[in-house]
Amino acid sequence: MKNILSTLAAGLALAVLLAAAPKPALAGDNHGDLMIRGVVTGVLPDTDATVKLNGSRIPGAGADVSDEVIPAMTISYFFTDNIAVELFCCFAKHSIDATGSIAALGEIGDTWIFPPALTAQYHFNPDGTFKPYVGVGMQYIAFFDEDSKLGPGTSSAIDDGLGFTLQAGLDVAVGNGWYLNADVKKTWLNTNARWGGTGVTADVDLDPLIVSAGFGYRFNLSDLLGGHDTTAPTAT
Repeated sequence: MKNILSTLAAGLALAVLLAAAPKPALAGDNHGDLMIRGVVTGVLPDTDATVKLNGSRIPGAGADVSDEVIPAMTISYFFTDNIAVELFCCFAKHSIDATGSIAALGEIGDTWIFPPALTAQYHFNPDGTFKPYVGVGMQYIAFFDEDSKLGPGTSSAIDDGLGFTLQAGLDVAVGNGWYLNADVKKTWLNTNARWGGTGVTADVDLDPLIVSAGFGYRFNLSDLLGGHDTTAPTAT
């Protein structure tokens, strides 16, 4: 609970900073070509792991990667009112727990992840208040600072992975370029983990569900660069 409250506080602080940004130099535009969102995100792995000892599968053994709530950001560039690309990024720390026949081991490791996702999007109803969208793309998950909990002299390493991502979301215009946002992404991704000094390995399907809610601000990139071109992207 403490971690979740800290995360929400960080997200609120980000919201205050963006809301306090000077407006004249960066005028909001509901048809601008750039949108930045600050969101609170739940990273919810749907873990399925095959655990082996010295190459032989341990019957009934599995592993589970923890759910985490974190602050995150997205940047979307609109080629037209309907077509955009989005980059999602964040950092998260997850614990890894033994399950099934080895559940008595409890937590067997933890790791930090950097999981950027790049999606191509189609946005519906560009002139309306409620603007649903769908997306498809890829997510890369980099694992770092892995730590083994299997005792002194052990270590852990997890391979980075690349997965296929589907996305659906909704932007709600609230005026002057500001939006509320809700978004769901599903990624299918496999990785391999090793615990050095133990002979334990795991083939892991992570398949995370990534659920986000927050706010966004849409404007023209030319304003950010010092110009004042108000030409809107052409609707398709």
